[in-house]
Amino acid sequence: MRLFHFSDDPSIEVFEPRPVLVPSRRPPGREWLNGPLVWAIDEPHQPMYLFPRDCPRILLWPKPDTTDEDRARWFGERSCRMIAYIEDSWRERVHSGFILRYEFADAGFENLGDAGMWVSRCAAVPIAVTRFDDLPGELEAQNVELVSLDSLLPLKNVWSTTLHASGLRLRGAKGWDQNWP
Repeated sequence: MRLFHFSDDPSIEVFEPRPVLVPSRRPPGREWLNGPLVWAIDEPHQPMYLFPRDCPRILLWPKPDTTDEDRARWFGERSCRMIAYIEDSWRERVHSGFILRYEFADAGFENLGDAGMWVSRCAAVPIAVTRFDDLPGELEAQNVELVSLDSLLPLKNVWSTTLHASGLRLRGAKGWDQNWP
């Protein structure tokens, strides 16, 4: 299992557990996820992080139980495995930006069973670092279609479909209600 953490900081030698900057509402018994942890993502889900750090984005992909109707409505004739939506105001930053992918050994990480997310309660030392300077090209290489919209707000109802929807940094999206989702 390959696990990664993405950052724009090239000087990280050790990832120390730290609490999240903006705590999320967690289900009972999972409040500890707001506490000090090192977060990682598995290889199949890494496209969620091939963006400048603060870029608001929504990624969609079919699940085994995705209905034909949802697949047709959201994917149409696309053959990509994921669709990544960003706002037009981020398009240039995505095209000119870079991101560093820090790789970890998987020892010490716990699988959260949620869209490839893993956590460690202990410090983690990267075993490799890769710099990506062509983020749209890397997304395309991973069979992810990048779509730019004026606003991400029209996508709010995607969470009520049978697709998987991951929203990241949405508090920075134009007009997004910070309390939803």
